[in-house]
Amino acid sequence: MANRILIVDDAAFMRMMIRDILTKNGYEVVGEAQDGAQAIEKFKEFTPDLITMDITMPEMDGITALKEIRKLDSNAKVIMCSAMGQQAMVIDAIQAGAKDFIVKPFQADRVIEAIKKTLG
Repeated sequence: MANRILIVDDAAFMRMMIRDILTKNGYEVVGEAQDGAQAIEKFKEFTPDLITMDITMPEMDGITALKEIRKLDSNAKVIMCSAMGQQAMVIDAIQAGAKDFIVKPFQADRVIEAIKKTLG
């Protein structure tokens, strides 16, 4: 069975890029969210195997959403996505329970490597 992934990013074209990379590599995208609050709702709805989560979003940022999702499921697998120069935020995310991070602009091989490593 294909691994089920939730994509969270406030930019539609970024979600589309990740969706494209994932579907071409045999993953099932079960849902998309454009902010942290939506991410939590979609996580409850779909219980995905993995979440790709943008850090900087309106309404609720990715680190806050990550902490809330980890309260719901301590085993939730979340990979953070960040633009260059957000190292401090990436460290916060890892401390909050993120499994890995990928840097924008996305490189398909790096995205797949992070997902395979996280899903084991």
